[in-house]
Formats: sequence, structure tokens, C-alpha cells
Amino acid sequence: MKKSSIQLFFLMVLCACYACNDEWKEEQFEHYVSFKAPLENEGVANIYVRYKEGQKTTFLQPLEVSGSTTNNTDLSVGVAVDSDTLGILNYERFQTREDFYYKQLNNTYFSIPETVNIKSGENTALMAIDFSLKGIDMAEKWVLPLTILEDPAAKYKINPRKYYKKALLRINPFNNYSGTYSGTALKVVMDGHESETPIVKSQIRSYVVDENTVFFY
Repeated sequence: MKKSSIQLFFLMVLCACYACNDEWKEEQFEHYVSFKAPLENEGVANIYVRYKEGQKTTFLQPLEVSGSTTNNTDLSVGVAVDSDTLGILNYERFQTREDFYYKQLNNTYFSIPETVNIKSGENTALMAIDFSLKGIDMAEKWVLPLTILEDPAAKYKINPRKYYKKALLRINPFNNYSGTYSGTALKVVMDGHESETPIVKSQIRSYVVDENTVFFY
């Protein structure tokens, strides 16, 4: 009797091991499509684009398919500009201080594809965004808000989390002279208050005007 019990126990263990190993052949998590554009402290994803006078610069924005198994379907993912999310972000962060608001990048400065193809057997793809930034006024905080569109054919599912199906791309053009400089030697005073203690900043960020010019404020 005792021997039979031991044999039965080992049989149950073998069945459990087989079941545990076999379940990993099947999908453990949904194949959700997402942008890879993690938010930073400012509530947006900073991207850096080389400024070229009269030329396009291409930025490659990643899209990913989540899950514990490889995507096995050719996907054509619809993407579009999403103005609503930027409006919500501005109000949540700045309330009525509209002078602090992020501005939606004008469509004269960029072009995006209508769809991004993710091949079967791959979990990532790169969305090519073409920027033409000549004449852009960097006194404003420009953001390109993007969203993933629902698939009419239901071949893919959008990640239900807000900041995975959206991408809030803060545009930072750069040239050979842009960047952050030491500001300890720069003293700032207000007109009419020259005798008062000046304002000194340890670091000053410069912004692009053109290929060979920067400004700060």
C-alpha cells in the first residue's frame, strides 16, 4: 500500500511538471501594440532632432508588441496626431497658466505615415517621422502628440494604458552649438532695478535659431 502511494505521488508530480512546461508554449500576456516613448518629469518624452536648413531630418519612433511569445501576424498599425491628450495634459499640469502650455507642433514642420507595419516574427517596428524645422520659434514648447488608432479588422489590440497608446514627443532641435552652458558669469537684472542683486543661474540652456545660431532666455 505504501509503495502504491509513493508511485501515485511521483505520477502526480510528473503530470504537474509537464503541465507547467507546456503552458509556456501558449501566450501568457496579450499582444498589445504600444509606443515606446516613456514620459519624463515634464510629462512628455523629449526627443532630439538635428536642425538642418531646408532639409528633412528623420526621427525613428519605436512601436512594440508586448507578450511572452513572438508576434505571429503581419500588422498594419494606424497612427495619427492626437490633439485632445495634449489639451488634457496642459490643463492637468498648468491649470489656467496658459503661458506655460505646450504647443502642438504645426503640421508644416513634420510628416508622419498613416500606418506602421510590424512583420510576423518581429515584436518591434520603427515609425519614420520627417521633420522640416526651418523657421521654427523655439521660444515655444513644441510637442507632437501621437496616438495609435483602433484596427477596423481587429488584427491588433492597443495597449489600454494611457501613456502606452499615446506618445507626447517634445521636440528639441539641436545644432553644433546648442546645449547647456555655465551661467555663473552671467548676471541678469530687470530694467530700472540695476542697483538690486542680480539673478545668477548655474546653468543656461541654449535653443536653436538656425544651423549656426542659438539663443537663450
